[in-house]
Amino acid sequence: MASTSRTAARRRARVKALQGLYQWDLNQAAGNDPDSADIAKQFHISQDMDGVDEAYFEELLSGTTAGLEKLDTALASSLDRPVLELDPIERSICRLGAYELADRLDVPLRVVINEWVEISKRFGSDQGYKYINGVMDKLGAFLRETESTALRQSAIKPDSK
Repeated sequence: MASTSRTAARRRARVKALQGLYQWDLNQAAGNDPDSADIAKQFHISQDMDGVDEAYFEELLSGTTAGLEKLDTALASSLDRPVLELDPIERSICRLGAYELADRLDVPLRVVINEWVEISKRFGSDQGYKYINGVMDKLGAFLRETESTALRQSAIKPDSK
């Protein structure tokens, strides 16, 4: 990972976490009880993990699955439908974004929103990134009220007459 920037390594970790959580979610839907650690092990064996912040990948995957009930509850007020009615990719993106917003306060709000919007452009439905942006913005205002307010205030420019 030495030749990969931290930002790129984190983006790759998010993408792999999305793929892992999607796999976990499909296993859940099929009536299996998957273990996120087993999925992470499978990824290390079968996926190209070059340039991935592997510790961050594992944290995102395990933290999201372990805190699923809390994350889904937090998401509920930012969604226009129950979380289980979301497209599986968008559901996984929302859950991973919720985890970062709730538990990774060292990652700036703007970064979390931007990362998941960009990833949803690549993996989500055609216009799904707009939905993800709205959900992450609402959720960020709820989970990180002070940071969200500061960002909004810095975006308001005084009239320059």
